[in-house]
Amino acid sequence: MKVKVLDTTLRDGEQTPGVSLTKNEKLRIASKLDEIGVNFIEAGAAVTSEGEREAIKNICAQGFKADILSFSRPIVKDIDYCIECNVDAVNLVVPTSDLHITDKLKTTHEKLLQLSNNAIEYCKDHGLVVELSAEDASRSDLDFLETVFKQGLSHGADRLCFCDTVGVLTPKKSFDIFSRYSKLDAPLSVHCHNDFGLAVANTLAAIRGGASEFHSTINGIGERAGNTSFEEMVSALYVLYGDEYETDIKMNELYSISKLSARLTGVYLQPNKAIVGENAFAHESGIHSDGIIKNAKTYEPMTPELVGHKRRFIVGKHVGTKGLKTKLLDLDLKVNDEQLKQIFKDVKSLADKGKTVSDVDLQAIAENILDIDADNKIKLIDVTIVSGNSVMPTASVKLDIDGNEIIEADVGIGPVDAAINAVNKALSDFDDIELVEYHVDAITGGTDAIIDVIVRLKKGDRVLSARSARPDIINASVEAYISGINRLI
Repeated sequence: MKVKVLDTTLRDGEQTPGVSLTKNEKLRIASKLDEIGVNFIEAGAAVTSEGEREAIKNICAQGFKADILSFSRPIVKDIDYCIECNVDAVNLVVPTSDLHITDKLKTTHEKLLQLSNNAIEYCKDHGLVVELSAEDASRSDLDFLETVFKQGLSHGADRLCFCDTVGVLTPKKSFDIFSRYSKLDAPLSVHCHNDFGLAVANTLAAIRGGASEFHSTINGIGERAGNTSFEEMVSALYVLYGDEYETDIKMNELYSISKLSARLTGVYLQPNKAIVGENAFAHESGIHSDGIIKNAKTYEPMTPELVGHKRRFIVGKHVGTKGLKTKLLDLDLKVNDEQLKQIFKDVKSLADKGKTVSDVDLQAIAENILDIDADNKIKLIDVTIVSGNSVMPTASVKLDIDGNEIIEADVGIGPVDAAINAVNKALSDFDDIELVEYHVDAITGGTDAIIDVIVRLKKGDRVLSARSARPDIINASVEAYISGINRLI
């Protein structure tokens, strides 16, 4: 059975506290959603603001394959704004619980029905597809809700949606409810929230009960505890229910759209987030790493490549020699058995002190044992800085590149920037290397503090971190930068 996907990252997801997307950011996310096969994109709530309407119009003008929706209350003003934006459809949200009808709207069940039916007719008269969404449906009287749905269909509603607005469904209730409403002659969708961590489970149960569409957000963002997680739902349907259900989603794009959403919304993921978290396919335990190396199915329910992710072996106190050797090979470090034993011993010693052993730490440990520092292509001989209130920061660097002494100078907005610019000028042959992150920490206190500089450099699809610790931030920065370049090349 084909299950359709309505993504509401741009509406319900944007209601995450602290998230506010620009018109261009919304378009970037919408473009990616359309590219990976999402069927319906809820681009926002047209009534919100002029800026929101401009963003929705911009998305509608792209000619996407996906249908574009706007959220709307059953109010003529809201619907007129949707019409103005040229959307294909409306997510017409009608409160159906006694709590919402009496306490929020201060109205009656009869008036609510009339309001809903009139709004549907108005939408249909203006050429809009209507998805009638029952707000707080999970706390509604189910007989009254059935009346709302049936009358909605008789007035022209195209799809019905049951909303678990405050996340109080259980999988058993979800299955029973959707089994009941799936008997209505209309496509049925499910919209769940994650207040009890059950959004994905309840959505899967709803589909088992007869829902043919689900609402979700990228990374499960949204109000309070968020919405049904898009990537978890799509992966569960593909891997766990693949013989029964299918979607139009390109599975290998799940990780990339997750990262895009995280960057643009500023809502970053916990490492252990299912499917797309950085630890989702990371292994530290020696037993697990050994099993993965022999056969990935031993400790992975699916391959990371399926969702566009990558497997990682983590170096820590639980690492085994086979996982460690694999990690060293990933860093282009070939060791013999004796060298591996010594590196293993040093890693365990460092980890036992409570330190996380990063790639940089492992590389430093291995290089110390292998004594490969002397083989570095680029060595820093000297760096000199001139800076002051009336002088643009200027740096000169002296480098040894394959035995040839190179001197270059450049300016920057600060002394560190000037020094890095001077190094880049000297290393014009390696201009495909990009500095993607620069981080500074003071390890000790006082003006003579040891400064720990960490840089992340990118060459092609390979990203590597490098570190240097010195009392002088400029020397530490240049040394870390050159160290990273040496390792990348």
